[in-house]
Amino acid sequence: MKMAPPVEKNEYIDAVFEDVTHDGAGVAKVNGYPIFVPYGLPGEEAKVKVIKVKKNYAFGRLVELYKESPYRQEAPCPVYKQCGGCQLQHVSYGGQLQIKEKQVRDVMARIGGLKDVTIHPVLGMEHPWLYRNKAQVPIGEREGGLVAGFYRQGTHDIIDIEACLIQVEENDVLIQRVKQICSKHGVRAYNEKLHKGTLRHVMVRYGQVTGDIMLVFITRSDELPNKQAMIKEITAAFPNIKSIVQNVNEKRTNVIFGEKTKLLWGSEYIYDYIGNVKFAISARSFYQVNPVQTKVLYEKALEYAKLTGEETVIDAYCGIGTISLFLAQKAKHVYGVEIVPEAIEDANRNAELNGIKNVEFAVGEAEKVIPNWYEQGVQADVIVVDPPRKGCDESLLETIIAMKPKRVVYVSCDPATLARDLRILEDGGFKTAEVQPVDMFPQTMHVENVAVLERSL
Repeated sequence: MKMAPPVEKNEYIDAVFEDVTHDGAGVAKVNGYPIFVPYGLPGEEAKVKVIKVKKNYAFGRLVELYKESPYRQEAPCPVYKQCGGCQLQHVSYGGQLQIKEKQVRDVMARIGGLKDVTIHPVLGMEHPWLYRNKAQVPIGEREGGLVAGFYRQGTHDIIDIEACLIQVEENDVLIQRVKQICSKHGVRAYNEKLHKGTLRHVMVRYGQVTGDIMLVFITRSDELPNKQAMIKEITAAFPNIKSIVQNVNEKRTNVIFGEKTKLLWGSEYIYDYIGNVKFAISARSFYQVNPVQTKVLYEKALEYAKLTGEETVIDAYCGIGTISLFLAQKAKHVYGVEIVPEAIEDANRNAELNGIKNVEFAVGEAEKVIPNWYEQGVQADVIVVDPPRKGCDESLLETIIAMKPKRVVYVSCDPATLARDLRILEDGGFKTAEVQPVDMFPQTMHVENVAVLERSL
């Protein structure tokens, strides 16, 4: 006989929070039955109203705190609870790092069965605000003109935001001015219900070392009224703008970019540095949004690779060559592979830009290209992987096990898939030496990790 949930909708309960979910909600339990409550923190005692009951879990709302966490603080952002872009502004920065370290430790033990691995404290930021170098905001209309901001949590209702506390200030200032100039010149916002109007999104990229700025108008059609007059005003107001681009997305879709991109003014690229490596960044390039912490992450990956100048290295999921070019400074030769052709074009351009000749890039799926290299006699001393959130393809892991490199450096944006893949590599003859979490996205629940595995068989 199945047991009914131990709570009912609209019931008030006294709860003690034990943990935090991957999206920042507090976890309380009644007879082992979990209740997820936004803004609850471990160790806190509270009155909670149950608002939704499912078979195996429930959702609640925080009504009153009886006992507060020492890490609790007032969120500085006025729209924090409406926006949903951040999950941890109500937690002191020290508390955020503790939560993230515990999350990594828990999944390593639970999913990977890696209870004895050295997991270091999270490497945090000295200034954990105003760090994102890219802003892409939806555009809407209210009485009196255009609005630009972020979607209210769980909706497509745009909250008009003048400043975002995790974006670089330069981007916020430009977006506000662009919004005013577009309103003045009669540009209408895209209406997704009617599939009418012009301006869907505005994207801004900022080079934190160079100061270069790129502005991208994402429109429903080729038409962008009064664009020459607008460009004149924008470039006069912002002398650091080096590139103005239009991307056309004609589809009824939530995907931001369309296939067609055209240069309206200036250069097709802006430039920035991570460490001493220079990168050309186009409108569609993947480029890390927090270059300060990217440098920390990549330097740790380079340290873990233990390169002497004699090694052949394979960089799976190489993107625009960011890690490959870091590794090439200390390796004999680096092979990079990436499925997106445009990214490989960028990678080759970035290698040329830095005069780095000991790298070779290929387009394709890592799990297909690397076995081909292996069959052709490429012997990798070190393999570096930096996969998407879903982790490595199983056939790639099998190839790594077959190639038997001295070590594997695994850069991950998802601790759960990292733990899963480390387990597979451990079962295939590798030993996880250590894991270093890096806080790339302060004020959010995301945590990056870099792990190093040594061959044990």
